[in-house]
Amino acid sequence: MLGDLKNPRWMYLKAVLFVLIGLIAATLLLLEHPSWYTAGLLLITIWAFCRAYYFAFYVIEKYIDPRFRFAGLWSVLRYLLTERKADSQAKEIIAKNPGVETSNNRDVDGYGQPPKFQ
Repeated sequence: MLGDLKNPRWMYLKAVLFVLIGLIAATLLLLEHPSWYTAGLLLITIWAFCRAYYFAFYVIEKYIDPRFRFAGLWSVLRYLLTERKADSQAKEIIAKNPGVETSNNRDVDGYGQPPKFQ
């Protein structure tokens, strides 16, 4: 497997290639089915995937869990599956033993704050 891109020129080239691929695919789709309906569905699809990407790579890192830096969609999926399990385990431990510190109890209240014990 190839390593991570480090040269900004290659990163820009990669971004340009993604845009070109998207433009070519959209153009071919609209040439195959030239209708406002198809164009509208294509725009909604693009918008929805952009929002999902924004959530996966910006919202999770900046607002939900700043400890993680994701390398791709697989790492986001792995995080979502394992972090929920770890959070539920931490909640069970804290519920059974108030005052016990766990590695995840900073997220237990859902706001990034440690839970407040009475």
